[in-house]
Amino acid sequence: MQIDAVKTYLLELQDSICEALAEEDGRNDFLTDEWQRAEGGGGRSRVLADGAVFEKAGVNFSHVQGDSLPPSASAARPELAGRSFQAMGVSLVIHPHNPYVPTSHANVRLFVAEKPGEEPVWWFGGGYDLTPYYGNTQDCISWHREAAAACAPFGDDVYPRYKAWCDEYFYLKHRDEPRGIGGLFFDDFNHLDFATSFDFIQSVGDSFIKAYRPIVKRRKATPFGERERQFQLYRRGRYVEFNLVFDRGTLFGLQSGGRTESILMSLPPLVRWEYDYQPEPDTPEAQLTDYYLKDRDWLAELR
Repeated sequence: MQIDAVKTYLLELQDSICEALAEEDGRNDFLTDEWQRAEGGGGRSRVLADGAVFEKAGVNFSHVQGDSLPPSASAARPELAGRSFQAMGVSLVIHPHNPYVPTSHANVRLFVAEKPGEEPVWWFGGGYDLTPYYGNTQDCISWHREAAAACAPFGDDVYPRYKAWCDEYFYLKHRDEPRGIGGLFFDDFNHLDFATSFDFIQSVGDSFIKAYRPIVKRRKATPFGERERQFQLYRRGRYVEFNLVFDRGTLFGLQSGGRTESILMSLPPLVRWEYDYQPEPDTPEAQLTDYYLKDRDWLAELR
């Protein structure tokens, strides 16, 4: 296994994404916080706050080790319980100021579970997804077009499969609605050899900024007022609910004794809840859930 090569790539990916986002913001740069974990490993958290475009953007790298897999990681693989592990990855969440710029999340990661006298068990995971507040068909299509292009060299079935998994994973069961308009999600990726699997991870990781930055460019100067801002803060509540209740990465980090500041970096700086809020019919706010937050084949719009 080329673990060192994966780590080098992930650090370079963190750097390139931060560079692109800081350039797009144009006012603030990322602060860097390097940290160590007492149980083994550490990481590099990078956060841009109160920028011209991004209210909060966090891009984390971590490489941690432990004596046994936490429950969130071994639930689907009970035979691995008790193995030591190492996990490394880049995880990011971007919360823009402008409600017309979607929030976005991305993650690429490698897990290795080890036991003396036995072959290591490894798998990759990751993906990215888009959470708009005010839907835009052009953005949805371009986002999914880049996701499909990243998957294309690895088989015709890869994008449809991981798009469907993303729609299924980023779903708030208690709200009966998806978190956003999807993208890619995959886990336990080890059915190909290690080198090819690593190539796939790089294709996905490299495609994120290609998918997201053009959307930011198109929407960051869109005028908005207090109505849009309040709706954005309300919808951010759904993001918080998902991350604290369902997200595997959050649960793994907390259960494995991870660094809380880095784990909860994904949460927005401001958010609000309102009892039994219902948007007025036939408004852009209503259109979000009535049209955009549906199980759609966005690439069918191109056919």
